[in-house]
Amino acid sequence: MTATDDVTEGRLLLAEYDRIKEEQKTRIGFRDNLLYVTLAAATAVLAIAVPGGQTPLLLTVPAICLILGWTYLVNDEKISAIGCYIRDQLAPRLAELSGTRHTVFGWETYHRGDTSRPTRKRLQTGVDLFTYLALPMICLIAFWCSPAARPLLVTVSLAQTLALTVLGWQFLRYAER
Repeated sequence: MTATDDVTEGRLLLAEYDRIKEEQKTRIGFRDNLLYVTLAAATAVLAIAVPGGQTPLLLTVPAICLILGWTYLVNDEKISAIGCYIRDQLAPRLAELSGTRHTVFGWETYHRGDTSRPTRKRLQTGVDLFTYLALPMICLIAFWCSPAARPLLVTVSLAQTLALTVLGWQFLRYAER
């Protein structure tokens, strides 16, 4: 008996499941930590800019939120895509191979039926929009109201506003799914 005799489609699918669940777990941890990193970075900028009267520094908060917000969103989408792949592709293939009429990887669908899930999803979208959209917009408004609002910096701030609008639209678009 050779090593290839032990390789079956079912084992390959289970190995794939293990790997993508590990990737999903890693992405969840990374995504969740991005929220804390964003808040810490914004707080650090505000702690320097506000007491020191360095209002142009407020323009770094939108940049931070754009970069980390996009990274958060991309990871969140991949986490969802992995779950969808398991539910729609992997589980049915394993169920067919095993000849079972029962759901394979039941947790992947069971937890989605929780009646509180839609409320949690809306609240999470609100937190995401506050962190990655409202917080930087507050900083932009504070900058616009300051005497440091010079034409070049105002142009930069308007570009940031446009980019934040796109990011906010993407958050809402992904939240609908």
